[in-house]
Amino acid sequence: MIYTVTLNPAVDYVVTLDTFTPGAVNRTKSEAVVFGGKGVNVSLMLKALKTESTALGFIAGFTGEVIRAGVEASGVRCDFIALESGISRINVKLHAGEETEINGSGPEIPPEKLEFFFAQLHALKETDTLVLSGSAPRSLPQDIYARIAQCAAEKRARLVVDASGALLTSTLPYHPFLVKPNREELSALFGEPADTDEAVLALAGKLQAQGAQNVLVSMAGDGALLRTAEGAVYRAPAAKGTVVNSVGAGDSMVGGFLAGYEKSGDFAEALALGTAAGGATAFSVGIAGFQKIMAIHESVRAGVQRIG
Repeated sequence: MIYTVTLNPAVDYVVTLDTFTPGAVNRTKSEAVVFGGKGVNVSLMLKALKTESTALGFIAGFTGEVIRAGVEASGVRCDFIALESGISRINVKLHAGEETEINGSGPEIPPEKLEFFFAQLHALKETDTLVLSGSAPRSLPQDIYARIAQCAAEKRARLVVDASGALLTSTLPYHPFLVKPNREELSALFGEPADTDEAVLALAGKLQAQGAQNVLVSMAGDGALLRTAEGAVYRAPAAKGTVVNSVGAGDSMVGGFLAGYEKSGDFAEALALGTAAGGATAFSVGIAGFQKIMAIHESVRAGVQRIG
């Protein structure tokens, strides 16, 4: 079973306007409500690609119940932990010529609820995959990602990490199966440019030297690069289409990659499906569906090359 962790899930309110004027009354052109958080997005993409998963994390208040109901209505199994106080976040995604995000903070997670969460993780098995993605709420310990990674390692579960900065690096001693920084996160992590394939691959190698097994780097319009534990290097072209909403595209890449790898055990196929899934979501409001992904999958797949 694949388990996804979203420590701070959200309701995303996506609004589109022709123009936006601060300090004035603005009228929306279109509106959509999307149930999100990075791990939830991965689960939704896995479901779209006919791969089962269970979504873990914390929810609170009326927004938390809306998130649970919405995710379950999409066919994803949820095992969220309900908190007694606070509300799950509402994030505003504003599109008016450019993307602007206003993200909520979310509820505080008390120690006893965190211990219940770790009890869930102690049920992991060697055949399971744990996807750890997104930011951590301020109420949680700073070493929360390391503690989760350690638990996965002790259970010999496959660990996938999509995070930035210290959250990512704290998991590396536990040898995650896959890490997925984007190019900007990779550059910021080492304070070095990542503006060429060679530079990206060199920094990916540094992550491997610190413990990562396979490194998948998303590069928006420049496609994606994958450096495997065996030293093979694959490159995928970007999917072709009009970007509608980039929120969730990186999560969709993770979900597509895992779905492809679960079915084939082949890195090239996993990279192709991951890149197609990420692109399809970028061309959609919310997580893309199966038909939209498959419509661009073959063209991406044909462009995947082993370059090293």
